[in-house]
Amino acid sequence: MVHEAVARGGDGATRARADSRAGSREADRWRISTAGRIGAAAAASLIDELETWPKPGLVSHVDTGSHTDMDAGTFRRSAAAIEPFYADLAAAGAAGAGMDELRRIGIDAERAMLAATNGINTHRGAVFGLGLLSAAAGAVLAAERPLPSSSVPYRFAAPVLGAIVRRRWGRAILTGPVPLHSHGTNVLRRYGAGGARAEAAAGFPRALEIGLPALRRGRRLAPGDTLAPRVQAFFALLAAVNDTNLLHRGGAAGLEYARTAASSFLAEGGIEQPGWIEAAAAVHQGFVSRRLSPGGCGDLLAITLFLERLERGL
Repeated sequence: MVHEAVARGGDGATRARADSRAGSREADRWRISTAGRIGAAAAASLIDELETWPKPGLVSHVDTGSHTDMDAGTFRRSAAAIEPFYADLAAAGAAGAGMDELRRIGIDAERAMLAATNGINTHRGAVFGLGLLSAAAGAVLAAERPLPSSSVPYRFAAPVLGAIVRRRWGRAILTGPVPLHSHGTNVLRRYGAGGARAEAAAGFPRALEIGLPALRRGRRLAPGDTLAPRVQAFFALLAAVNDTNLLHRGGAAGLEYARTAASSFLAEGGIEQPGWIEAAAAVHQGFVSRRLSPGGCGDLLAITLFLERLERGL
Protein backbone atom coordinates (compact mmCIF):
# COMPACT_ATOMS: atom_id res chain seq x y z
CA MET A 1 0.00 0.00 0.00
CA VAL A 2 2.81 2.39 0.93
CA HIS A 3 4.63 1.62 -2.30
CA GLU A 4 1.43 2.22 -4.28
CA ALA A 5 0.88 5.57 -2.55
CA VAL A 6 4.46 6.62 -3.25
CA ALA A 7 4.07 5.58 -6.87
CA ARG A 8 0.83 7.55 -7.18
CA GLY A 9 2.53 10.54 -5.61
CA GLY A 10 5.41 10.24 -8.03
CA ASP A 11 3.01 10.05 -10.96
CA GLY A 12 1.28 13.19 -9.74
CA ALA A 13 4.56 15.07 -9.46
CA THR A 14 5.54 13.93 -12.95
CA ARG A 15 2.22 15.10 -14.36
CA ALA A 16 2.59 18.44 -12.56
CA ARG A 17 6.03 18.96 -14.05
CA ALA A 18 4.74 18.03 -17.50
CA ASP A 19 1.80 20.39 -17.12
CA SER A 20 4.17 23.15 -16.01
CA ARG A 21 6.42 22.61 -19.03
CA ALA A 22 3.40 22.57 -21.34
CA GLY A 23 2.11 25.79 -19.76
CA SER A 24 5.53 27.40 -20.16
CA ARG A 25 5.66 26.43 -23.84
CA GLU A 26 2.15 27.79 -24.35
CA ALA A 27 3.15 31.07 -22.69
CA ASP A 28 6.26 31.29 -24.87
CA ARG A 29 4.24 30.71 -28.04
CA TRP A 30 1.71 33.35 -26.96
CA ARG A 31 4.42 35.91 -26.25
CA ILE A 32 6.19 35.23 -29.55
CA SER A 33 2.89 35.51 -31.44
CA THR A 34 1.96 38.72 -29.62
CA ALA A 35 5.42 40.18 -30.27
CA GLY A 36 4.76 39.63 -33.96
CA ARG A 37 1.44 41.45 -33.66
CA ILE A 38 3.18 44.31 -31.86
CA GLY A 39 5.61 44.59 -34.78
CA ALA A 40 2.74 44.55 -37.27
CA ALA A 41 0.92 47.25 -35.27
CA ALA A 42 4.02 49.46 -35.32
CA ALA A 43 4.40 49.11 -39.09
CA ALA A 44 0.67 49.72 -39.64
CA SER A 45 0.93 52.90 -37.56
CA LEU A 46 3.73 54.11 -39.84
CA ILE A 47 1.53 53.53 -42.88
CA ASP A 48 -1.39 55.36 -41.24
CA GLU A 49 0.91 58.30 -40.51
CA LEU A 50 2.07 58.25 -44.14
CA GLU A 51 -1.52 58.23 -45.40
CA THR A 52 -2.52 61.21 -43.27
CA TRP A 53 -3.11 64.32 -45.42
CA PRO A 54 -3.02 67.29 -45.22
CA LYS A 55 0.02 66.96 -42.97
CA PRO A 56 2.01 70.18 -43.42
CA GLY A 57 5.39 69.74 -45.06
CA LEU A 58 5.56 65.96 -44.82
CA VAL A 59 5.47 63.14 -47.36
CA SER A 60 2.10 61.45 -47.85
CA HIS A 61 0.34 59.30 -50.42
CA VAL A 62 -0.84 62.57 -52.02
CA ASP A 63 2.48 64.39 -52.50
CA THR A 64 6.07 64.61 -51.27
CA GLY A 65 5.63 67.74 -49.16
CA SER A 66 8.86 69.66 -48.65
CA HIS A 67 11.00 66.73 -49.86
CA THR A 68 12.51 65.96 -53.22
CA ASP A 69 14.44 62.79 -52.35
CA MET A 70 11.61 60.56 -51.09
CA ASP A 71 7.99 59.68 -51.76
CA ALA A 72 5.27 57.41 -50.42
CA GLY A 73 6.89 54.36 -52.01
CA THR A 74 10.12 55.08 -50.14
CA PHE A 75 8.23 55.12 -46.85
CA ARG A 76 6.31 51.95 -47.64
CA ARG A 77 9.51 50.06 -48.40
CA SER A 78 11.05 51.39 -45.22
CA ALA A 79 8.09 50.36 -43.04
CA ALA A 80 8.12 46.84 -44.48
CA ALA A 81 11.88 46.53 -43.92
CA ILE A 82 11.81 47.53 -40.27
CA GLU A 83 8.63 45.71 -39.19
CA PRO A 84 10.46 42.49 -38.09
CA PHE A 85 12.74 44.50 -35.83
CA TYR A 86 9.81 45.87 -33.86
CA ALA A 87 8.87 42.27 -33.08
CA ASP A 88 12.49 41.61 -32.07
CA LEU A 89 12.40 44.62 -29.77
CA ALA A 90 9.16 43.40 -28.19
CA ALA A 91 10.78 40.01 -27.59
CA ALA A 92 13.86 41.71 -26.14
CA GLY A 93 11.68 43.73 -23.79
CA ALA A 94 9.97 40.53 -22.65
CA ALA A 95 13.41 39.05 -21.94
CA GLY A 96 14.38 42.02 -19.75
CA ALA A 97 16.91 43.50 -22.19
CA GLY A 98 18.86 46.61 -21.28
CA MET A 99 19.38 49.64 -23.48
CA ASP A 100 22.55 48.24 -25.08
CA GLU A 101 20.63 45.29 -26.53
CA LEU A 102 17.73 47.49 -27.65
CA ARG A 103 20.21 49.84 -29.30
CA ARG A 104 21.85 46.93 -31.14
CA ILE A 105 18.50 45.83 -32.58
CA GLY A 106 17.68 49.43 -33.47
CA ILE A 107 20.96 49.81 -35.36
CA ASP A 108 20.15 46.64 -37.33
CA ALA A 109 16.72 48.12 -38.10
CA GLU A 110 18.33 51.33 -39.36
CA ARG A 111 20.62 49.31 -41.65
CA ALA A 112 17.59 47.50 -43.07
CA MET A 113 15.81 50.83 -43.56
CA LEU A 114 18.75 52.37 -45.40
CA ALA A 115 19.13 49.28 -47.58
CA ALA A 116 15.44 49.47 -48.54
CA THR A 117 15.55 53.21 -49.30
CA ASN A 118 18.93 53.46 -51.01
CA GLY A 119 20.40 55.38 -48.10
CA ILE A 120 17.48 57.74 -47.36
CA ASN A 121 16.56 58.32 -43.72
CA THR A 122 12.81 57.81 -43.65
CA HIS A 123 12.16 56.35 -40.21
CA ARG A 124 15.20 56.73 -37.93
CA GLY A 125 13.14 58.62 -35.33
CA ALA A 126 10.32 56.09 -35.58
CA VAL A 127 12.73 53.18 -35.16
CA PHE A 128 13.80 54.82 -31.92
CA GLY A 129 10.41 55.84 -30.53
CA LEU A 130 8.23 52.97 -31.70
CA GLY A 131 11.06 50.57 -30.92
CA LEU A 132 11.21 51.62 -27.27
CA LEU A 133 7.45 51.33 -26.93
CA SER A 134 7.51 47.92 -28.60
CA ALA A 135 10.09 46.82 -26.02
CA ALA A 136 7.89 48.24 -23.25
CA ALA A 137 4.93 46.25 -24.57
CA GLY A 138 7.14 43.15 -24.52
CA ALA A 139 8.03 43.88 -20.90
CA VAL A 140 4.32 43.91 -20.06
CA LEU A 141 3.89 40.52 -21.74
CA ALA A 142 6.66 38.99 -19.63
CA ALA A 143 4.50 39.27 -16.52
CA GLU A 144 1.26 38.07 -18.12
CA ARG A 145 -0.33 34.65 -18.53
CA PRO A 146 -1.57 33.59 -21.97
CA LEU A 147 -5.11 34.65 -22.76
CA PRO A 148 -7.70 31.85 -22.75
CA SER A 149 -8.50 32.42 -26.41
CA SER A 150 -6.59 33.93 -29.30
CA SER A 151 -9.82 35.71 -30.25
CA VAL A 152 -9.62 37.81 -27.07
CA PRO A 153 -7.61 41.00 -27.76
CA TYR A 154 -4.81 41.83 -25.35
CA ARG A 155 -4.89 45.50 -24.40
CA PHE A 156 -1.96 47.66 -23.29
CA ALA A 157 -2.42 50.82 -21.22
CA ALA A 158 -0.58 53.67 -22.94
CA PRO A 159 0.51 55.42 -19.70
CA VAL A 160 1.98 52.14 -18.43
CA LEU A 161 4.07 51.77 -21.59
CA GLY A 162 5.39 55.31 -21.27
CA ALA A 163 6.25 54.72 -17.62
CA ILE A 164 8.14 51.52 -18.46
CA VAL A 165 10.28 53.35 -21.02
CA ARG A 166 10.99 56.13 -18.53
CA ARG A 167 11.82 53.88 -15.59
CA ARG A 168 13.72 51.10 -17.35
CA TRP A 169 15.65 52.93 -20.00
CA GLY A 170 15.22 56.69 -19.42
CA ARG A 171 18.60 57.25 -17.81
CA ALA A 172 20.41 55.18 -20.45
CA ILE A 173 18.61 57.09 -23.22
CA LEU A 174 19.93 60.41 -21.90
CA THR A 175 23.46 59.19 -21.16
CA GLY A 176 23.96 57.00 -24.23
CA PRO A 177 26.13 57.82 -27.25
CA VAL A 178 25.21 61.02 -29.10
CA PRO A 179 25.90 61.44 -32.85
CA LEU A 180 28.33 64.36 -33.07
CA HIS A 181 26.93 65.99 -36.19
CA SER A 182 23.32 64.85 -36.46
CA HIS A 183 20.58 67.43 -37.06
CA GLY A 184 19.18 66.76 -33.59
CA THR A 185 22.54 67.20 -31.88
CA ASN A 186 23.26 70.42 -33.74
CA VAL A 187 19.83 71.80 -32.81
CA LEU A 188 20.35 70.79 -29.19
CA ARG A 189 23.63 72.72 -29.09
CA ARG A 190 22.18 75.82 -30.75
CA TYR A 191 18.65 76.00 -29.33
CA GLY A 192 18.64 73.68 -26.31
CA ALA A 193 15.74 71.64 -27.71
CA GLY A 194 15.81 68.11 -26.32
CA GLY A 195 14.10 66.45 -29.27
CA ALA A 196 13.32 62.75 -29.57
CA ARG A 197 15.83 61.70 -26.93
CA ALA A 198 14.32 63.88 -24.19
CA GLU A 199 10.78 62.93 -25.22
CA ALA A 200 11.56 59.22 -24.99
CA ALA A 201 13.44 59.50 -21.70
CA ALA A 202 10.40 61.25 -20.19
CA GLY A 203 8.08 58.44 -21.33
CA PHE A 204 6.58 60.20 -24.40
CA PRO A 205 4.50 62.80 -22.52
CA ARG A 206 3.52 64.73 -25.66
CA ALA A 207 2.08 61.63 -27.30
CA LEU A 208 0.22 60.75 -24.10
CA GLU A 209 -0.92 64.24 -23.09
CA ILE A 210 -1.41 65.92 -26.48
CA GLY A 211 -1.52 63.35 -29.28
CA LEU A 212 -3.88 60.78 -27.76
CA PRO A 213 -6.41 63.28 -26.34
CA ALA A 214 -6.52 65.11 -29.69
CA LEU A 215 -6.94 61.83 -31.58
CA ARG A 216 -9.79 60.77 -29.27
CA ARG A 217 -11.45 64.16 -29.61
CA GLY A 218 -11.13 63.89 -33.37
CA ARG A 219 -12.84 60.50 -33.31
CA ARG A 220 -15.71 61.98 -31.31
CA LEU A 221 -16.00 64.91 -33.72
CA ALA A 222 -15.83 62.77 -36.86
CA PRO A 223 -17.14 59.28 -36.04
CA GLY A 224 -16.40 56.81 -38.79
CA ASP A 225 -13.88 59.13 -40.48
CA THR A 226 -10.41 57.58 -40.38
CA LEU A 227 -8.55 60.62 -41.73
CA ALA A 228 -9.91 63.63 -39.84
CA PRO A 229 -8.93 62.48 -36.29
CA ARG A 230 -5.35 61.87 -37.43
CA VAL A 231 -5.16 65.38 -38.91
CA GLN A 232 -6.56 66.82 -35.67
CA ALA A 233 -3.91 64.96 -33.65
CA PHE A 234 -1.12 66.06 -35.97
CA PHE A 235 -2.05 69.74 -35.78
CA ALA A 236 -2.34 69.52 -31.98
CA LEU A 237 1.20 68.11 -31.80
CA LEU A 238 2.49 70.65 -34.31
CA ALA A 239 1.10 73.52 -32.23
CA ALA A 240 2.84 72.34 -29.06
CA VAL A 241 6.11 70.58 -29.90
CA ASN A 242 9.52 72.20 -30.38
CA ASP A 243 10.22 70.04 -33.41
CA THR A 244 13.98 69.83 -33.98
CA ASN A 245 13.45 69.17 -37.69
CA LEU A 246 11.69 72.54 -37.98
CA LEU A 247 14.50 74.22 -36.05
CA HIS A 248 17.06 72.57 -38.34
CA ARG A 249 15.34 73.68 -41.54
CA GLY A 250 13.85 77.01 -40.53
CA GLY A 251 15.48 78.10 -37.29
CA ALA A 252 13.49 79.72 -34.49
CA ALA A 253 11.47 81.72 -37.02
CA GLY A 254 10.48 78.56 -38.89
CA LEU A 255 9.37 76.88 -35.67
CA GLU A 256 7.34 79.92 -34.65
CA TYR A 257 5.69 80.10 -38.08
CA ALA A 258 4.77 76.42 -37.90
CA ARG A 259 3.35 76.52 -34.40
CA THR A 260 1.37 79.69 -35.11
CA ALA A 261 -0.11 78.21 -38.29
CA ALA A 262 -1.12 75.03 -36.46
CA SER A 263 -2.57 76.97 -33.53
CA SER A 264 -4.63 79.14 -35.91
CA PHE A 265 -6.04 76.05 -37.65
CA LEU A 266 -7.10 74.64 -34.27
CA ALA A 267 -8.47 77.97 -33.02
CA GLU A 268 -10.68 78.18 -36.10
CA GLY A 269 -12.22 74.83 -35.19
CA GLY A 270 -9.75 72.28 -36.48
CA ILE A 271 -11.62 69.49 -38.24
CA GLU A 272 -14.94 70.97 -37.00
CA GLN A 273 -14.69 74.02 -39.27
CA PRO A 274 -16.37 73.96 -42.68
CA GLY A 275 -13.82 73.28 -45.39
CA TRP A 276 -11.23 71.99 -42.92
CA ILE A 277 -9.41 69.99 -45.60
CA GLU A 278 -8.88 73.11 -47.71
CA ALA A 279 -7.73 75.03 -44.61
CA ALA A 280 -5.25 72.31 -43.65
CA ALA A 281 -4.05 72.04 -47.26
CA ALA A 282 -3.35 75.78 -47.30
CA VAL A 283 -1.14 75.36 -44.22
CA HIS A 284 0.58 72.46 -45.98
CA GLN A 285 1.35 74.62 -49.00
CA GLY A 286 2.77 77.32 -46.75
CA PHE A 287 5.16 74.79 -45.25
CA VAL A 288 6.17 73.48 -48.68
CA SER A 289 6.93 76.99 -49.95
CA ARG A 290 9.22 77.49 -46.94
CA ARG A 291 10.71 73.96 -47.15
CA LEU A 292 9.59 73.23 -43.59
CA SER A 293 9.26 69.60 -42.55
CA PRO A 294 8.05 68.72 -39.02
CA GLY A 295 9.39 65.18 -39.01
CA GLY A 296 9.42 64.98 -35.23
CA CYS A 297 5.67 65.60 -35.16
CA GLY A 298 5.25 62.94 -37.84
CA ASP A 299 7.04 60.45 -35.58
CA LEU A 300 4.88 61.51 -32.63
CA LEU A 301 1.73 60.99 -34.72
CA ALA A 302 2.88 57.46 -35.55
CA ILE A 303 3.62 56.87 -31.85
CA THR A 304 0.17 58.20 -30.93
CA LEU A 305 -1.49 55.87 -33.45
CA PHE A 306 0.57 52.95 -32.16
CA LEU A 307 -0.42 53.62 -28.55
CA GLU A 308 -4.07 53.80 -29.58
CA ARG A 309 -3.77 50.47 -31.42
CA LEU A 310 -2.25 48.81 -28.38
CA GLU A 311 -4.95 50.24 -26.12
CA ARG A 312 -7.68 48.90 -28.39
CA GLY A 313 -6.08 45.48 -28.29
CA LEU A 314 -4.07 43.10 -30.47
